[in-house]
Amino acid sequence: MKFIIKHEIEGRIRIHVIQGRMTCREADTLYYYLISQASILQAKVRQQTQDVTISYQCGREKIIQLLRQFSYERVKAPESFLQNSGRELNESYRQKLMMHIIRWTGSRIFFPYPLRAAITAVKSVKYLKQGAKVLAAGKLEVPVLDATAIGMSVFRGDMNSASSVMFLLGIGEILEEWTHKKSVDDLARSMSLNVKKVWLLKDEQQILVSSSEIQKDDQVVVHMGNVIPFDGIVTQGEGMVNQSSLTGESVPVRKTKDGYVYAGTVVEEGELTVCVKEIGGSTKFEKITAMIEESEKLKSSMEGKAAHLADRLVPVTLAGTGLTYLLTRNITKALSVLMVDFSCALKLAMPISVLSAIREASLYDITVKGGKFLEAVAEADVIVFDKTGTLTKARPTVVDVISFNGEEEDELLRIAACMEEHFPHSMAKAVVDAAKKKHLVHEENHSKVEYIVAHGISTTIDQKKAVIGSYHFVFEDEGCQIPEGMQETFDQLKPEHSHLYLAIENILAAVICIEDPLRTEAADVIQDLKKLGIRKVVMMTGDSERTARSIADRVGVDEYDSEVLPEDKANFVEEEKRKGRKVIMIGDGVNDSPALSAADVGIAVSDGAEIAREIADVTIGADSLYEIVTLKKISNLLMKRIHKNYRMIVGINAMLILLGVGGAIQPTTSALFHNMSTLAISLRSMEDLLVS
Repeated sequence: MKFIIKHEIEGRIRIHVIQGRMTCREADTLYYYLISQASILQAKVRQQTQDVTISYQCGREKIIQLLRQFSYERVKAPESFLQNSGRELNESYRQKLMMHIIRWTGSRIFFPYPLRAAITAVKSVKYLKQGAKVLAAGKLEVPVLDATAIGMSVFRGDMNSASSVMFLLGIGEILEEWTHKKSVDDLARSMSLNVKKVWLLKDEQQILVSSSEIQKDDQVVVHMGNVIPFDGIVTQGEGMVNQSSLTGESVPVRKTKDGYVYAGTVVEEGELTVCVKEIGGSTKFEKITAMIEESEKLKSSMEGKAAHLADRLVPVTLAGTGLTYLLTRNITKALSVLMVDFSCALKLAMPISVLSAIREASLYDITVKGGKFLEAVAEADVIVFDKTGTLTKARPTVVDVISFNGEEEDELLRIAACMEEHFPHSMAKAVVDAAKKKHLVHEENHSKVEYIVAHGISTTIDQKKAVIGSYHFVFEDEGCQIPEGMQETFDQLKPEHSHLYLAIENILAAVICIEDPLRTEAADVIQDLKKLGIRKVVMMTGDSERTARSIADRVGVDEYDSEVLPEDKANFVEEEKRKGRKVIMIGDGVNDSPALSAADVGIAVSDGAEIAREIADVTIGADSLYEIVTLKKISNLLMKRIHKNYRMIVGINAMLILLGVGGAIQPTTSALFHNMSTLAISLRSMEDLLVS
């Protein structure tokens, strides 16, 4: 690829690509190539100017080499990525808006008045029909107001006013349709599938492979807590599948042999073997888009109130117009009231404010699945944290493996990794990563693995029962024993570490010591949240009382609860809601899912279990808890902006009505100032909240 360096500083470079017109597909292909490079932190491709901005963490020469090596022919971006990028949608609406402005401006400059008047009269028919249709249904809503304003202008022969009103209404329609479609597509992409590895069933063995290697009619195994990666038919197993993201069903659906399952749904209980029937990602995207289009999930109650208030103001505006005419017998003054439409600004500015906030949140690696969740975050006064992977680091590490049965530590770690790799939890990932670092190959030599949520795993290895998990699960539920003579070793286990207990044939075989350090920012984040309006911070964990108390003291939570089960977290959330409080729940594991679902806002950490991310209303990056503070700030500022917009809309339009009734300005001027103020408020609503 040929390019010119336009600007650069350390770690950042901006180039201009030298080629003919860059297509949307080419821009997306280049973007995919750049973000796929491990050394590139961030990239932006501007198709119109053909400029590319890259942030990187390697040497400058390596970036130059990567750019020189790029060609559109060699890079094969996934078709689903190209189809669902949203770039073509933005480009089409940008062109639509420009053509609308060019046509109107061109007609004003080049067409004689009689021709413009005829075109205006023809265009007005559309708005008059819409108004008549709404009126015939017995409603007084915004289309009636638009039709009355345009119809009276045409009736008076004031074609310039009618044309201006229709032009500005057209811009409003394009902007509203654009922002709605973009928000739906953005939300669908955030909910779409991103499964990189799957378990392929081959010759009765489960093999972990890249999802891109899967072909139609392959058999894939989906364990409890994992997302189903492809549409297909169940060939083995039984499970409860959460289909809420696809169908809106709140209750999991039982799936057995010959049942059909859909990509993106989650196995809440059980295990399924699925014969793949559809490998494309676009079907999932299309189904989600359709579901969102039919639902009110995007709408916050503030948006709903704005829309209802807009419709309720229509009769008031019409009555004001009639009253002004009766009192003044001046149709010009009456039209000044009619031309000032509160509802137009309300219906346009409020949704744009919410959608802009969702877009801004995404810049900070925060995915919000609907406007109502930002509103709930702003109103929240209780926040509940899970400990492991949330207040503590997202990547716990194995620091020691202590043998209790005389076997080699590496062999015991290999057995543990073989069992743990099937299930989504940060502790399990630590064990698997430790085995990988030691190059310990673990063949699938066990029987079916059973996962008991918040407890542990049970299976059979070489005809011997093996369990791994918490102290409660291994010693109390399973009744396992410490080998004779090893009690002292057991008592000397370091309390600062979390422990996984591995037992074979009901005898403790090993204790895996895992270091799960506290996030350095945790205490500061909790203090910042309290300053932003959170009244109570709670930590809930399945860990021991001793560990929980230590963490709680260090981070400064108001309350904590230890050795809790998933249902305990959910019950606590429900109890707080019954007391009239708005509750945020933050977690990352399968055991957090019931509480995430029960909370007013469920926030999942992006590195956590797939089911947690699927159920959650908001997903944050795993790098820093400060993203929760950012989310709270954006939500609070959004509510302030919406209330400020209300005041501005009412103030400006009331002033215009008074000036019109007083004869200070003409109806055309009223309409112009009204529409200009509406666009100004809408454009201001698109600005980033954290810098405005």
